[in-house]
Amino acid sequence: KVPCALTIAGSDSSGGAGVQADLKTFAALGVHGLCVVTAITAQNTRGVDATFELPPEFVTQQLDTIMRDFEVEWAKTGMLSNVGIIRAVKAGAKRYMLHLIVDPVMVSATGAPLLREDALEALTKLLARAELVTPNVPEAERLAGFKIRSKADMRRAARTISKLGPQAVLVKGGHLKG
Repeated sequence: KVPCALTIAGSDSSGGAGVQADLKTFAALGVHGLCVVTAITAQNTRGVDATFELPPEFVTQQLDTIMRDFEVEWAKTGMLSNVGIIRAVKAGAKRYMLHLIVDPVMVSATGAPLLREDALEALTKLLARAELVTPNVPEAERLAGFKIRSKADMRRAARTISKLGPQAVLVKGGHLKG
């Protein structure tokens, strides 16, 4: 029996991020990938032209439908752009006792906002349910509340973010100079 993993994220029409990238990663690791789409983007390698957020009720419907048919223990989140979607994911994760890896997606690689400003608090509350949180440097700066300029700052940010409740924090350093 092939293990299953679930991605709960936005759809990247260029295939470089979001649900598409997660499913490729799952396949490369020999895991059957399942998905719950939270938003659809019109994007390419140069930028995000538009986003369309799916209704939270539809996010819940997708999750409930998947869980009726598959045995899923782990889910990885990506773009959870608004409070309603975040609350739907949090409730579903609790209902199905999912182990969560939370990638707190806030901005696209090209700088387009992917998290509404009023959703940051809801996102930080979701972190308390996470086994692992994987912010990049700009995301870690927002979550920790200070600028990151060194590896020592990354470690301090991870400790600060861990106080929000996740089991572990991995600050990704690709945006750090040097």
